[in-house]
Order: sequence, then structure tokens, then C-alpha cells
Amino acid sequence: MQLHPALRLQPLLAAALLLLLAATSASAQVRIKDIATFEGVRENQLVGYGLVVGLNGTGDSLRNSPFTQQSIQGMLERLGVGNLSDDQMKTENTAAVMVTASLPPFARRGSTIDVVVSSLGDASSLRGGTLIVTPLTGADGEIYAVAQGPIAVAGYAAQGANAAIVEGVPTVARIENGALIENEIGFRLEELESVRIALRVPDFTTAVRVQDVINAALGGGTARALDPGTIEVYPSDKSDIPGLMAGLENLRVNPDSVAKVVIDARSGTIVIGAEVRIGRVAVSQGGLTVIVKEDVEVSQPEPFSVGETVVVPQTTVTVEERRTNFAIIEGDVSLQRLVDGLNAIGLGATETISILQAMKAAGALHADLEII
Repeated sequence: MQLHPALRLQPLLAAALLLLLAATSASAQVRIKDIATFEGVRENQLVGYGLVVGLNGTGDSLRNSPFTQQSIQGMLERLGVGNLSDDQMKTENTAAVMVTASLPPFARRGSTIDVVVSSLGDASSLRGGTLIVTPLTGADGEIYAVAQGPIAVAGYAAQGANAAIVEGVPTVARIENGALIENEIGFRLEELESVRIALRVPDFTTAVRVQDVINAALGGGTARALDPGTIEVYPSDKSDIPGLMAGLENLRVNPDSVAKVVIDARSGTIVIGAEVRIGRVAVSQGGLTVIVKEDVEVSQPEPFSVGETVVVPQTTVTVEERRTNFAIIEGDVSLQRLVDGLNAIGLGATETISILQAMKAAGALHADLEII
């Protein structure tokens, strides 16, 4: 087994990592990089306000979007165009938009990033528009990038006098490599005294397993679990922090998770975790169906007689009750046996959701029940 190409550690340390990877490859599940991130190595959100021009009559109506009109006036004044009255500004080819982007870690000045453009006013479509120079600021108020360029809209909208059709969302667009980074975030890996690993799903068991794997590779006392989501690593050699991080993220560990059942009641989706267990229960699910049928009959008078034709409704109500029996699901069963037991009862998704909720209420479902 070969180490990651970016691993540039001392020979003794590299050999220790290699032996650990070979010894744990049979039982390990995932790499540390797949379940955790390094503290400080993250994206930063950017946002800006700008104008999209060149729309074919699908922009903001200035009467309903006064901020668009003020933005147009301000832009024209900066470009040397004199003041215009409200009556002179009747354009429908401009839209006010919010521009968002994510500044990746260690992004350097001059590189480009993608931006998302979203309509702020009542524009019906941004198709065919061009974003004018828009500064993008971070949470600290500093400008980190500038966006500009033609936008690409995935959806479309078309309408006539009496009908209209909209596909997708034509008021949200994207510009590939649409922003140029003008400012960098100061962060130097070589200045770190320690490296912190943050688990995406905090768990005490997983944190301790990550700690043990790192200590086995780098030596006892190198890593310490601070809490369920953070493991701090104190390297003995701080001359190559990027190489150390490359070696750490490729170590493999078997993560643990809490027993959980997730239910999406809208779509009827049920996801049951592998560690879910239930107590011994007897389950019966019955159904009561009420059918109401309306028949319309017409009553007419006899020929050459005095009378009126009336409509006489005929209502038929039928009640059907499905015969059901109890099914016993053994306690402390595996996931496969639990699913087989529920399927043996012949239930659909809706009935299964009701049974799982009833099991939780009865204290027989030993797992977290999350309904989304």
C-alpha cells in the first residue's frame, strides 16, 4: 500500500504510517478526510449587490422596484451621465440582483471563483443579461472579490395573452469563473502550533478512535480528543505541516454513529440505521375504509301530465374493515430481521411510519426517531 503522494514526513514517521495503514486496511471503513475537516481550512461566504443589464424587457419595473431605479441613477452618475428625472427612466432591461459566492481556502489573488446571481426585484427572467462590476464582501465588510460577466440561466419563461409556461427558475443564474479574487485571507499553516481535526458528525466513540489511530501512527500522546467533535494533534516536527495533514487525512478509521430512524412523511421515505434495535413487540395494523358513492337519477312526469323534471340523488355508503392478525417481532433484532418482519405484515410506507411511531411511544424502539 502506498502513502498519499503529498506525504513528505521523516522516514521513521512515514514507515509508521505505512505499517498502520497495512494493518488496518482489512477492518477500516473510511479515511479521516471523509468524515472530518481541519480547523481553519474552510470556505468563506461572500455577498454583493449589483445590476444585470441587457435583458429583453424582462427586468424590474421601476415603479415596483424603487431600489433598482436608485441603483441605475447612481451607476450613471459615476459614469458621468447627468441626473435623470423619474419620467426619463422607463427601462425594463435592468434588474437588481444579489450576488453570492464561496471563497475557497487558500485562494490566491488573481484566481477566479463561480458566483450565483439571484433577482431581488420583480424581474421575470435574467436570461441574456450581463452582470455589471459587483464587489463581493465578507462578514468583516472587506472586499475579497469582484464579479462581472454574462450570466447563464438554466430555466426559461414564456407567455402569451392567455397562457404562460415557466420551466425551472429563470430568476436565478450562475456565472462560471465570474469573480476575480482581489484580496487574500491571511492564514499560514507553518505558524500552527497544533492541528485540530473537526468531525462533521460529532461522536465520542469516533473521536476516541481517531485519537487512537493517530497515536498509533505518530506515537503516544500526539493526539488528544478534546470533545466529541474535535481532536487536537501536537506534531513533533512542525517543519512540514502540509505533509503531516496529508498523512493524517489518509489514515483509515471505523466511524460510529447513533441508532436513528429518519422518516420523510411527505414522500413516505424511511431510512433505518444499522444499529437500530427494538424490544419484543406484537404488531397489528388494521384498516377501515369508508366508500361513499353518489348516483344521480332523473324523475320525469308522465306524458301529457302536469309536473316538473327533478334530479333525485341516490347515496350509497359502504364500510369495509380489513381483517388483520398480530405479528410478533422478536426483540433485539438486526436491521435485516426488522425489515423482514415489517414486510411480512404486508404494509406500505404510510402504515410502516405509523408502526414505527407507535413503537417509539411504547418504548420498544431503541433509536432516535427523526421526522423531517
